[in-house]
Amino acid sequence: MSSSLSVYLLDPKAARALVGSRDDQLLDVIRDRFGADMASDDRYFSSEIEEGAPTAYEALRAVVHGGPYVEDKHVAFQYGYAYKRLCSLTGSLLDNSSFCPFRGDWLEVVDEGLRALRITAVSVAEFGYGGLPEGVPSYDLPRCGEWTHEQCLEALEQFERTKRDGHAPPLEPEVVDAVMDVIGWLRHVEARPGFGVVGFVS
Repeated sequence: MSSSLSVYLLDPKAARALVGSRDDQLLDVIRDRFGADMASDDRYFSSEIEEGAPTAYEALRAVVHGGPYVEDKHVAFQYGYAYKRLCSLTGSLLDNSSFCPFRGDWLEVVDEGLRALRITAVSVAEFGYGGLPEGVPSYDLPRCGEWTHEQCLEALEQFERTKRDGHAPPLEPEVVDAVMDVIGWLRHVEARPGFGVVGFVS
């Protein structure tokens, strides 16, 4: 079974602040922009919805209003995807071609490549271990994590230091491609004060 990592350039604090914001205007914007996408998701999860899971819009409204949430943990995935939808609205999707799809321990393999280049301030595997903002129900997928602006700048400085030192460990070509994707994300963050990266594994 394959997974995917989607990463967004945005202000993580601002994204978390949308949870419980009770911003009905935001809900209207999302319904207008993602209506077809949410309808498609509802068809895909129709059996789960018949068994009590909220629809995509119901989950989105619950997240924006801070509840109420369906208590069954097996339907919590809808709230995770609702938060992802908020991030996709307020952020910019970054190039994830090396991570969509991926299999097995690929994120850990890329982290090994980052560490070989002495980049330790960020970890792509952490996107698969993190959780949703406080208060949002979470169970299994999607998983979510974030890198702060400061972490990204530190990682970029570590990369530049590695280059200055002439440190070039042998890496598999596909790992090099993935690492360079990560460096690209960091450079986007560098150009946007206060911004960071939020990633979702699903």
